[in-house]
Amino acid sequence: MWRIGVLMALAADDSEGQSRFKGFVQAMAQAGWIDGRNIRIDTRWRGTTPDAHRKQAAELVALSPDAILAAGSISVSALQQTTRTIPIVFVGVVDPVGSGFVDSLPRPGGHTTGFMLFEYNLSGKLPALLKEFVPSLTRVAVLRDIANPAGGAQFGSIQTVATTLSLEVTPINVRDAPEIERAVAAFARFPNGGLIVTGGASNTAHRQLIISLAKRYRLPAVYSDLVDVTSGGLISYGPNRLDQYRRAAEYVDRILKGEKPSDLPVQAPTKYELVINLKTAKALGLEIPATLLARADEVIE
Repeated sequence: MWRIGVLMALAADDSEGQSRFKGFVQAMAQAGWIDGRNIRIDTRWRGTTPDAHRKQAAELVALSPDAILAAGSISVSALQQTTRTIPIVFVGVVDPVGSGFVDSLPRPGGHTTGFMLFEYNLSGKLPALLKEFVPSLTRVAVLRDIANPAGGAQFGSIQTVATTLSLEVTPINVRDAPEIERAVAAFARFPNGGLIVTGGASNTAHRQLIISLAKRYRLPAVYSDLVDVTSGGLISYGPNRLDQYRRAAEYVDRILKGEKPSDLPVQAPTKYELVINLKTAKALGLEIPATLLARADEVIE
């Protein structure tokens, strides 16, 4: 029986994390790998602290799995610090080359490969979308996951574009709920503000709080994850996260059949989806520009 490790970036009680994990298990089953029959899947969920997450990575490695699915940059980093031999297939990583996880996209080298979320220039599209939605905006607060190794570069890309749009940028570091509430409340004291919620496990874990704060203070917000908009956020632009877990199962399948991670190129998303929540727009008193509606892949009513 083959053994597969899974290190998730979300907590075990997070419905979105469970959905993504289930997508991976289902895709593995479609490839002929059934948990409890010809493979055993050992899962560890996001710890409460980075140290706890590293401990969980060490626990998985100690089980000597034949391959590990790593969700997010924090998981890849923790695993690579623990093993240099066990094949790692990642999902949800923004810049695997810049983060030092792989040598290059076409030839990863080493024992790690997977599926990247997007390139940094995609982050720059978020302030442009928000400004197009609300032309009167003059200020944006960027909620960033400081535990994410790519968080600094994401913020830099956003800041560069925001400057060209005459937007004043305020960073908000996402650590815990009280800090998020204090920072958003302070930002909302002044008019013409909006929120940009970057990709990262902490932002996803706190999504309900962030969405509720945006509604409470009537702040238009743009997100990089579809789940934020289906949960009540205003607008999102980014790849389909669930699809990455399904595609990761294909790589794990190929590794179990003898291929090496170094020979499997890192793949970027083939499509980015623009999703708008019409109900939230109405609640904020916003009229959706016709240009955005025409480009939307999905409109939630």
